[in-house]
Amino acid sequence: MPPRLLPWTRDGKACYLSTDGGSDSVLSRLADDMEDVQLAMAGEVQEAAAKVLGDPMSPHVEVRYAALRLSECLREVRRVAESRGARIPVPDDEATDDGPSLPAEAFG
Repeated sequence: MPPRLLPWTRDGKACYLSTDGGSDSVLSRLADDMEDVQLAMAGEVQEAAAKVLGDPMSPHVEVRYAALRLSECLREVRRVAESRGARIPVPDDEATDDGPSLPAEAFG
């Protein structure tokens, strides 16, 4: 199993997890929980930013803050997408069925 890209960085550098426990390890579950929090926060920030950006009378400082938070969330969501994409199993070339190669839970 290749190392997993974690949803946090250290000094701006990517952190990876290599474990024999797979997705059942404590750090894997912590990373899953952190990803869920980051995705939820991104949704909340997007909703708040939409209100600020939708108001033509929003002060410059509020627009700037909204843009900074959106940028931060986008960086985190991209890291989550990269990490999850790397963990999608590669289909077997010799597979004969045309069905999905992921478990139903992956479509969640």
